[in-house]
Amino acid sequence: MNDKRLYSPSYVKEIINKYGFGFSKSLGQNFLIDGNIVRKICEEGNIDSTDNVLEIGPGIGTLTEELGIRAKKVVAVELDKNLLPILDDTLSQYENIEIVHGDILKIDLSKLFKEKFDGGSIKIVANLPYYITTPIITRLLEEEIDIDSILVMVQKEVAERMSARSGSKDYGSLSVFVNYYTEAEIVLNVPKTVFMPKPNVDSAVIRLKVRGERIQLKDKETFFKTVKASFSQRRKTILNSLSAGLGMEKEELKDILLKCDVDPRQRAENLNIEDFAKISSLIPPSFIY
Repeated sequence: MNDKRLYSPSYVKEIINKYGFGFSKSLGQNFLIDGNIVRKICEEGNIDSTDNVLEIGPGIGTLTEELGIRAKKVVAVELDKNLLPILDDTLSQYENIEIVHGDILKIDLSKLFKEKFDGGSIKIVANLPYYITTPIITRLLEEEIDIDSILVMVQKEVAERMSARSGSKDYGSLSVFVNYYTEAEIVLNVPKTVFMPKPNVDSAVIRLKVRGERIQLKDKETFFKTVKASFSQRRKTILNSLSAGLGMEKEELKDILLKCDVDPRQRAENLNIEDFAKISSLIPPSFIY
């Protein structure tokens, strides 16, 4: 049995040389090489022996290994076929870890959960490539599958936008989207020095606890289109942004905003999720569909 841990830089180099592996920039591959960070991620995810975990993008298995030590079962989805033989080697001693080759944006997640796990909600853990963070988070939340929480390492700037509150410079449509589905909190800042190869930016781990109850909406599509339009011209007032984004007359919009106790001269960044819900409930369907 191999007693080396996968977060050892020397072991990572040994594996890479053994398989002649080349890091793919297009896939955003950066492997963790710090045991403290790996353990901290699992601790912040509250991973224990009762948990079923879906990991996205295991790389050579650094985080996967720690998850396997702590969790009941781990299913890791890896897109790069060149990593499959490496994962088969590095994780062979863990019977509770299974690797699935596929694209997380295309896999039937409901089917995957049903086939690989024995019921109950799933915890998702991932070190996400920066270029595809938002599409993956969007899909996971919109799928309406039984997820308990999502713990992901992303570009620090994106984590700050996802967890931002109204009134802050980072607050935007992504903040509102994430806040609708989850309670978001940055739990760990991660320097670029703990990766191989070293990326150009720092990262952060954000925990998204899926809400049991969400704010009531008249129509979800209208709500999100209203939010998107509100932030379409950040430096302009909510009145001007909505008018441009939805193609509505300003007088009609002004009446709607005043009915919602929203000052038309405010900017979107000062509105909370309840404000957007009220506004969207009064937007005529003809401007959405």
